[in-house]
Amino acid sequence: MMPSLFIAHGSPTLAIEDNLYTQYLTALGKTLPKPKAIVLFSAHWVSPVQKVSNVDEFKMIYDFYGFPDEMYDIVYPAKGYRDVTIDIVDLFKEHGISVDETRGLDHGAWVVLRLLYPNADVPVISMSV
Repeated sequence: MMPSLFIAHGSPTLAIEDNLYTQYLTALGKTLPKPKAIVLFSAHWVSPVQKVSNVDEFKMIYDFYGFPDEMYDIVYPAKGYRDVTIDIVDLFKEHGISVDETRGLDHGAWVVLRLLYPNADVPVISMSV
């Protein structure tokens, strides 16, 4: 069974920093079993309607401003996983919960994912809170 994790992303600049926290996340990614997919909830997207990504490949969301230029050049080419997304959407709909299947990958997700799985080789389903 795979663990569930709560991982705080901290400052967006963690994407370009080398410190104890980024080193810890990098090491953690090497110790965890590789999942078939990651379902994540990002507090950067609080929505009255549940948002669930339904994409083949994510578009980057740079939901910050005033940071070093190199932050806006980072690309984390995460793939989606439509079969899992459809299962999640169906579960919400069975319980009368409206779902919007448009969802990008914000920095609260890609900063951490990039440290855990730098090869972007684990499909991701991103959801709002």
